Amino acid sequence: MIGMKPGPDSIGIVSISRNCSGIAARACGLVAEILKDRQSWLRDCRCVDTLSVIPAGNGGTIELIYTQMYAPTILAAARDFWTLRYSTCLEDGSYVVCERSLTSTTGGPNGPPSSSFVRAEMRPSGFLIRPCDGGGSIVHIVDHVDLDAWSVPEVMRPLYESSKILAQKMTVAALRHVRQIAQETSGEVQYGGGRQPAVLRTFSQKLCRGFNDAVNGFVDDGWSPLGSNDGAEDISVMINLSPGKFGGPSHYGSSFLPSFGSGVLCAKASMLLENVPSAVLVRFLREHRSEWADYGVDAYAAASLRASPFAVPCARAGGFPSNQVILPLAQTVEHEEFLEVVRLEGHAYSPEDMGLARDMYLLQLCSGVDENVVGGCAQLVFAPIDESFADDAPLLPSGFRVIPLEHKSTPNGASANRTLDLASALEGSTRQGSEADTNGCNFRSVVTIAFQFTFDNHTRDSVASMARQYVRSIVGSIQRVALAIAPRPGSSISPVSAPTSPEALTLVRWISRSYRVHTGADLFGSDSQTSGDTLLRQLWNHTDAILCCSLKTNVSFTGFTFANQTGLDMLETTLVALQDIMLDKTLDESGRKALCSEFPKIMQQGYAHLPAGVCASSMGRLVSYEQATVWKVLEDDESNHCLAFMFVNWSFV
Repeated sequence: MIGMKPGPDSIGIVSISRNCSGIAARACGLVAEILKDRQSWLRDCRCVDTLSVIPAGNGGTIELIYTQMYAPTILAAARDFWTLRYSTCLEDGSYVVCERSLTSTTGGPNGPPSSSFVRAEMRPSGFLIRPCDGGGSIVHIVDHVDLDAWSVPEVMRPLYESSKILAQKMTVAALRHVRQIAQETSGEVQYGGGRQPAVLRTFSQKLCRGFNDAVNGFVDDGWSPLGSNDGAEDISVMINLSPGKFGGPSHYGSSFLPSFGSGVLCAKASMLLENVPSAVLVRFLREHRSEWADYGVDAYAAASLRASPFAVPCARAGGFPSNQVILPLAQTVEHEEFLEVVRLEGHAYSPEDMGLARDMYLLQLCSGVDENVVGGCAQLVFAPIDESFADDAPLLPSGFRVIPLEHKSTPNGASANRTLDLASALEGSTRQGSEADTNGCNFRSVVTIAFQFTFDNHTRDSVASMARQYVRSIVGSIQRVALAIAPRPGSSISPVSAPTSPEALTLVRWISRSYRVHTGADLFGSDSQTSGDTLLRQLWNHTDAILCCSLKTNVSFTGFTFANQTGLDMLETTLVALQDIMLDKTLDESGRKALCSEFPKIMQQGYAHLPAGVCASSMGRLVSYEQATVWKVLEDDESNHCLAFMFVNWSFV
């Protein structure tokens, strides 16, 4: 490492001190101690135990280190390292730390055995801190590990082989932590709410560690699996019956929730998403909590902070909504992570809901929402807190982690169509090889979901049932969200291709011709083409939402049969799932009344214009539109085929 030069990807110089140069050497040692405390900045580090310290020449030390690392998902085992670390100060005031694994090849004592971990190997790694004139320091870091990628499922191997992911999780994280500490010490970083930076950093660490503990479910933390009564294995449920020992040494403080009950239950799942940027998905989950969360379940989780919790709720898709107000607490220097308090405003819609009509608070950590970061993991982790929000407040975190996998080349650019657990519902029939990018690569992300709840002995089974149902509903919501926010034309990922079957070509021809016959205008303007393929592309890429539904006497209870890409975006669905959406569930009451009053005119004249209104997507989101045109689609023999709707200038409310 001596004499190594900064490469093209160097991060920069970290300022440690502005005092005289005599401080610089001691500052180097301070930075070294910060970096050696891997547990303080590496969120995937569960524990670091120094089992032996041996003095060496020139004031150096040799240490035997045992390190345990969390697994980022539930799809692979956690890793541990057994390493030898040498630290010393050089003659020029630089500080160097070198570390590598002890193996049968290198010799040395055997490390502690552990059945819960896969032993990984650290190749020669470490860091060099060199003082600069004026009191600054240059930090060089080398991370080189072998995570035994062959022991994980094939679809997960990019996560264990990627140098970009390693750089974001370890190398860049270490440099950012040093920079953060330096700027906090110099007073350059200001925080609101009267909290010290160290306290806020501890909250962030507690949220991450609590979530990692839930995802990993280590036996020595007291976790054990709970079988499923319904025989389904899509959701993994574990329980911890030793709340007094919950979290063990990897947690801050030994106390936990005051009304902890008999234990903690965690329901978790992993899924694979295609062509959905991790940063965009996590940002959507943060900003649109009502799209996936159930207020009743949130209220139950918040009740664990009080003496008398609510009855176990029945998780239902959406529940009744609540408004969220996000109150920022702190953010890191480069804004890659921010800590905030979320206030959920309660509303009572009936007398039996009065118990839920109260505000609730969540401490929330969001990270990785910068779309320009390569190999970055994005996550949203939160835990209920009470109004006092004490510095030593115990936390029971839940949330989401989205990890992008490196582009995987596939033959002829076709999608690999691999699935993990619940990913098979991603409508493979409509997302085909056209979605692969121009280099024949398919963009994928692994989503890990974990939710924790407290329970009493008599409520264990009902809480487990609620948790399974809740996580399943969240998985369904994420799949719908993913379909809605997948990149469209203009991005590096190609759009979903239009169906090219003869039936689709015929239907598009009927839609276009009927619109011209009834209204006297061309659906696609003066540049409308008559060839089947061109006509289909014009309809598919039309800026307004065009949808077809079956033609029945009671038109409001008909189902949709076809939609262009914009129509699918508006309804937040796919061609496969479109047939399950009913017109009466989409239009609001005034829209249904307007359609019913105009229906005789449509059948006689062939078309009608409906006034501006509001409808709902398949996810329950409200959509406003300036006008809707409805016309009767005729077959070649002039018989009625279906009704076509065109929603003009629509947008989500």
